[in-house]
Amino acid sequence: MEGIYLILVMIVMGGAIAFIGDKLGTKIGKKRLSIFGLRPRHTSMIVTVVTGGLITALSIGFMALISQNVRTALFGMDELRQTMNSTLAELDEATENLFKAQEEFERANANLKESKIEIASLKTEQEELRAESDRLKEGNERLEATNSDLAAQNENLSGTNAALEDANKKLGEFNVTLTADNEKLSGDNEKLSTDNKELEERNSRLREGIIAIREGDITLRAGELLASGVIRGGRTADEISDDINAIAEQATHHLVERFGGDEEMSVWIYQPEMHRIIDEIESGGRDVVLRISAAGNLVRGEPVRTRLEIFPNELVFHAGETILSKIYEIGDDAQPEMILQDFLTDINHIATERGILADPLTGSVGRMEGTQLYEIVDALMSAKGRIQLTATARDETTSGSPLRLNIKLEQL
Repeated sequence: MEGIYLILVMIVMGGAIAFIGDKLGTKIGKKRLSIFGLRPRHTSMIVTVVTGGLITALSIGFMALISQNVRTALFGMDELRQTMNSTLAELDEATENLFKAQEEFERANANLKESKIEIASLKTEQEELRAESDRLKEGNERLEATNSDLAAQNENLSGTNAALEDANKKLGEFNVTLTADNEKLSGDNEKLSTDNKELEERNSRLREGIIAIREGDITLRAGELLASGVIRGGRTADEISDDINAIAEQATHHLVERFGGDEEMSVWIYQPEMHRIIDEIESGGRDVVLRISAAGNLVRGEPVRTRLEIFPNELVFHAGETILSKIYEIGDDAQPEMILQDFLTDINHIATERGILADPLTGSVGRMEGTQLYEIVDALMSAKGRIQLTATARDETTSGSPLRLNIKLEQL
């Protein structure tokens, strides 16, 4: 509305001043007045020009007087332009920050999904432990009830004849056995409570680890072999536990050597899993190969969570035993490295089928000396026509030991 008012005022003022100027010019022309000694016609023209200038000046002055927008357009345009440029620059910066915030939000959502999956897995394990604890409590209650019944029967049978005294003694011995089992179950219940607390601590460490992964670097991959060793069967649980701890110390020593002597690395073994492994070795009564591997991708500086696996330790190859003998046709376009790679792949397949434990990440089982490898490659480069490659075991090889090879090339 302000603009309409200004237009109407300008029309009225312009018309009024033009009317006055016209009347004044006409009057001057009729009276043939002269200004500055000019001719009346020129004087009339000067009056008309001055009148037009007054129309423009008074219109602009009046508009500037009554309108802030007009004053801004006339005198504050440069300042307004600088303000607009500053505002546009701030808008560009805000837009860039918004894009960065959206990218950070997407990364945070991805990490949150991974943490939710890990937490759900931990909750499942915790629920299983709680269910096992409930079952043990029920068994404990049943044993206590049985113990009370036996005590009542013992009192009732105290007045019977001598023939029943032997049976009473046997029931007393059985009662002692049940009491020992009851105490053992109570100890297991306490151990489960301790394991439950360890799971809660592990859950807390996982949350902290998820946060650290955003800026940390992965030092170990899931399934990476840390250490292995043979544990003899037919021994007590304490001796087996000592052997497992010794292999765990080897894993810690290997990690310290790998990542620098100044860095503190600790191997963390899940205690219920360790007790399960000890029970299996003790009940099996035979030699096994124990492998300690990383339970998941690990960030530098956090405890190394591990997984325990056992395998039967059996003799797979005798020293000097032929593992594979294969014939190749070498032409001018043959590639010695590809031939040797094919031969070693077949050996690896045979060895794993026979029972040698492969590396969890690479899947390899064999090992050759560097000099022997270069000798075989040189021999293949100079060979032509039909050749035969034969691989034999250098030493006696068990399930848990690496397969050391001797490879022989014969020209046919």
